[in-house]
Amino acid sequence: MIDGNYDKIIEKIAKSSGLEKEEIERRIEAKRAKLAGLISKEGAAQVIAAELGISFDNEKLKIDELLPGMRKANVVGKVINLSPVRTFTTKKGDEGKVVNFTLADDTSNIKVVLWDTNHIALVEKGDIKDGSIVEVGNGSMRSNEIHLGSFSELKLSTEVLEKVITEKILKEKNISDFKLADSVSTRAFIVQAFDPKFFHVCPECRKKAIQEAEGFSCAEHGKINPDKRALINLVLDDGTETIRSVLFQDALDGLGLGDLEDADNLIVQKHNLIGKEMIFLGDVRMNNFFNNPEFIVESVKDVNHDELIAVLEKE
Repeated sequence: MIDGNYDKIIEKIAKSSGLEKEEIERRIEAKRAKLAGLISKEGAAQVIAAELGISFDNEKLKIDELLPGMRKANVVGKVINLSPVRTFTTKKGDEGKVVNFTLADDTSNIKVVLWDTNHIALVEKGDIKDGSIVEVGNGSMRSNEIHLGSFSELKLSTEVLEKVITEKILKEKNISDFKLADSVSTRAFIVQAFDPKFFHVCPECRKKAIQEAEGFSCAEHGKINPDKRALINLVLDDGTETIRSVLFQDALDGLGLGDLEDADNLIVQKHNLIGKEMIFLGDVRMNNFFNNPEFIVESVKDVNHDELIAVLEKE
């Protein structure tokens, strides 16, 4: 399966250069062959674009036109799901702040991460809030996120956006076609289920609680009475490949599991999961400990076989 970003690059090269798509793809394959296949189609396409003098930077784009690797992404959208300002301590011991929100337009939506104190001050003062229409300039695309640093721009826009896409955009993909930062939906079988792991979170901010000698605390809210949460690791197989997957508390209900702390009942529940086919929705992330991609499952659905048959009949 060719990734959607590859198709977008091809279209932009064709539009800017006047070359036929077939000729562009021929050049891309020649470039990959010259590099012994060590570069992806998408990467080779961007090299060809550069050789033709075509830059995707500095254009004002729709969100679904943004491409990985852009260093000067410019886009206008509506702020939704604005998170609270979060403080953190760097490895050098310095204190920093970060804010993220979702930016939506009429084509798609994307996560935006603010690192610059001037941009964050706009949030702290209430100048930028949920529902604000903002213009982003010189943003850096990292995977499927826009990151704004000190050389980026963030300001209120006078543009009117009457209808924006607020729901998460998911691509239906086979596991073998998963790429880092993908948001995907896939139909797969559960082939392994591991024992649940338990942890505690702050009831206010939902961040992981810090266990101390006399209970739990939160870096932001001090001493707390934490909520106990669970996660389960599964291995999924869709016939093309397998992937290790993580389901946190909010996604576990879709599996139909009961009391996870009842050891005897858990054995039966795990056994009943093996071989079950379901639809899994979530994000592909890098597990830095194992240095492997893993699937962070946000929700699970049963397979509706009537809908599946209807789709197959249309193909």
